[in-house]
Amino acid sequence: MNAPATRVPLSSTAPPWHRWLWLAAAVVVLDFATKQAVLAYFRPGEERPLLPFFSLVLAFNPGAAFSFLAGHSGWQRWLFAGIAVAASVVIVWLLRRGGNAWYCAGLALILGGALGNLWDRLTLGQVVDFLLFHWRGWHYPAFNVADSAITVGAGLLIADSFRHREPRGKESRWK
Repeated sequence: MNAPATRVPLSSTAPPWHRWLWLAAAVVVLDFATKQAVLAYFRPGEERPLLPFFSLVLAFNPGAAFSFLAGHSGWQRWLFAGIAVAASVVIVWLLRRGGNAWYCAGLALILGGALGNLWDRLTLGQVVDFLLFHWRGWHYPAFNVADSAITVGAGLLIADSFRHREPRGKESRWK
């Protein structure tokens, strides 16, 4: 006779995907705290140089990256909020599926950044930017902690895509 199959508790077989949500939450908290500090101590457009090439400034961006669609009447607020919500749902789904540390960290950083900027869009109608790099009259567009997390997260995903992986046989990552 065969021994009865023992049931393994779900918690021991499920990947620890929720630990990556802590990284996303840390990004959201850091992003929120830094934006609140800048809002409390700066007037719109005010710039405080810290280094010859770096300043803090209070800027508002109703558009997306590099002020894309910023000059429109306000409909873009809801478009970008919808994109952030949809992206967040997809990212949580991907995190639940699991992956290596670079992949999951990249997704978590992007999630935290998307949620940080989503909060601004929903509460202020625009994103608060305050980090400004410049040199001899040239200014890179101001950005924030959420934007930085999204950029680092995307970099991790790109770097991870170039890493060598052992073949998994006929098994697909997307099934």
